[in-house]
Amino acid sequence: MSLSVSPSSTIQHALTSTPSARNPVTLRLRKILGTTFTDPATTEAFQTLSQLYSTSVACVPYTDSTERSIDDEDDWSDLDSEGTASGDNGSRQADITNETAARARKNLQRDLENKLAEGSQHFLEAFGEVDQKLDDLQRIVAEMRQHCDDAEAQLKLTEEASRSLLEQAESLKTERQAVETRKSIVLLFLDHFTLNDDEVEAITSRELSLGSPFFSALNKTERIRADCRVLMSGEEGPTKAGMDIMATTSSYLEQGYDKIHRWLTFEFRRIGRESQLEVSSVMCEAIRRLSQRPELLTDALSFLSEARQSTSLTHFLDALTRGGPSGLPRPIELHAHDPIRYIGDMLAWVHQAIAAECEFLESLFGLNGQARMVGAVRTSNGTEEEEWVKDLLNSSVTKLCVPLKVRVLQTVRVQDSSLLSYKIANLLQYYMFTMQRTIGDQSILSQTLSEITEVSYKVFFDSIETQGRALHRIPLELDDPSLSPPHSIIDHAQLLREIMQVYDSSLLSEGYSDPSEASTGFRRILDVMVDPAVTMCAAAAEEKAKSRPKWDRAVFVLNCLGYLENVLEPFAFTEDKRKEVRDNIEERVRSLEDEHYQDILKDTSLSDAIHTLETKDPATPLSRLPATEPEALAKSLGKFSLWLSTSDVISPPRLFPLSSSLLAGQVHHGALRRVVCAYSALCEEVRRESTRGKYVAGSVVLGRERPFGQAELLRQIFGLEEEEVK
Repeated sequence: MSLSVSPSSTIQHALTSTPSARNPVTLRLRKILGTTFTDPATTEAFQTLSQLYSTSVACVPYTDSTERSIDDEDDWSDLDSEGTASGDNGSRQADITNETAARARKNLQRDLENKLAEGSQHFLEAFGEVDQKLDDLQRIVAEMRQHCDDAEAQLKLTEEASRSLLEQAESLKTERQAVETRKSIVLLFLDHFTLNDDEVEAITSRELSLGSPFFSALNKTERIRADCRVLMSGEEGPTKAGMDIMATTSSYLEQGYDKIHRWLTFEFRRIGRESQLEVSSVMCEAIRRLSQRPELLTDALSFLSEARQSTSLTHFLDALTRGGPSGLPRPIELHAHDPIRYIGDMLAWVHQAIAAECEFLESLFGLNGQARMVGAVRTSNGTEEEEWVKDLLNSSVTKLCVPLKVRVLQTVRVQDSSLLSYKIANLLQYYMFTMQRTIGDQSILSQTLSEITEVSYKVFFDSIETQGRALHRIPLELDDPSLSPPHSIIDHAQLLREIMQVYDSSLLSEGYSDPSEASTGFRRILDVMVDPAVTMCAAAAEEKAKSRPKWDRAVFVLNCLGYLENVLEPFAFTEDKRKEVRDNIEERVRSLEDEHYQDILKDTSLSDAIHTLETKDPATPLSRLPATEPEALAKSLGKFSLWLSTSDVISPPRLFPLSSSLLAGQVHHGALRRVVCAYSALCEEVRRESTRGKYVAGSVVLGRERPFGQAELLRQIFGLEEEEVK
């Protein structure tokens, strides 16, 4: 409940009625009235008092006797009495509350002390009970101590009695630990140096196939043997356990290798009959393991070789006669009428089969990491696996050689065309080189292709040699005045051009890094075809010249040689032969130049004078010789002057039939230069003798007709001055 105070109006009235405002009581009351009771501490104190007195009010009912006892016990002030008397007698509860407040104002300290004493009494009663409980607990603890002392004494007696037993148990425990240690060592030793039942079964059982458990057991067996060798190499030497382990593991290894051999033999027989070859990882691992037993691996690979030989031959014959699945591709022998395609298809099939076989064998022996360009030479590191691959690859195509050789040689020998024979030989040589780079030049297929290629080239060379001999038997037509190459030479050169085009476009010539190597590869063909043509031209021209002396054989031979040179010129690998033909042409050009020079001297009537100048005795003057006396020399120089006015100076008729204008100009200019030199020498000799008085009127004879004894003027007339400048 809340404490009630006197009304403020009454207090204010009392204060105002005070005579002096500075009375201490007045000041005290003002201070009390000015004090605030809203702080938390004061509020909490009021709540505690309210709870204290609310409890006492709720517990004591209001009666007249109660009011009287209160009046008797407490001395209420007049103010409180008046307030109480003037209150509402109908509200008894409010009166009780006011009375309690008045009581609390007077007896607050006493009530608090009574409340504190009451609480202390409760504490004393509670601690009295606790003290009694502690006494009981102390008694129980004392009893427990007595029992513990008895038990300790009994334990001491027991310990003395069981000390020997404990020592024996400790000894047994130590021995047990040692036994456990030895047991664990033995178990570890057995686990490290023996195979468990599953591993033994994986190696020895015929029911279980090769797989990861088998290879793991085999690895463990090999590891056991390696570790056992290390143990046996100690100072104590071999032990019985080591010998037993080596014997047992050796037996397991042999059984394992026999199992691999049986499995590989079965698998090789199976896959040897298949066209699609696939290699599993288990087979590669089995091959690698069995390589440690070369005799077993060789025996297993022999089954693979036999199966692959039969399968390759069967597939090759099917490709020849039956074709592919559903008839596509068509059988190769349907193209037997086309020898190039027929032979090319057979060789292409063999090459494809070898490529597939090589890929299969390399996968089988784990050689897939080697990178090689198409057509590049297969390099060998000399390993055992590479030797096996080479041997198997060689044997797998052994049975293909006979049918391939029979069909190719039959096709080659029936060819009449030299060009077709060369194309076939060129094709065979290309595949021969390819096979030699792929499977080696010592393989049976490479040797077979080498033999076939040799026969093909023999047929080709026999054909062109026959044509060369036939050229010598073809005479020139005597009634034909033409100086151009005959049809036989043109046809022969056309055949040579087509052969050179085939060689130039083939991979054979492209395979030579050095042009001299390409030239060497074609040298024999050029010798066989070009030399007979050159010889035929010269010999036939000689024969025709005997029957027709006026026929110009020199121009004819130059035309033929020039035509052959033009045929050879587009091809770089004919450089050496072109040089030979060019040397022959140069020699004949010089010969023709001599003849043309003599013809010019005859046409200009200077032949006798020049001949006399060149052959006379130095002591004999020109004026005393018939051909160079003044009258004869003047007549010759006059004819020479007339000849200078003709068109023969520019284009002589004899050189018109020469097919090469370059050669014609070379011959003509060379002859004109010699004429200038001869004329200059003649003039110089005449002037020298005239100066000495041995030649009468020499200057008059030379200056009468063009070129007036001037060699430079003659050179200008011939147009040689520009040539010399150039």
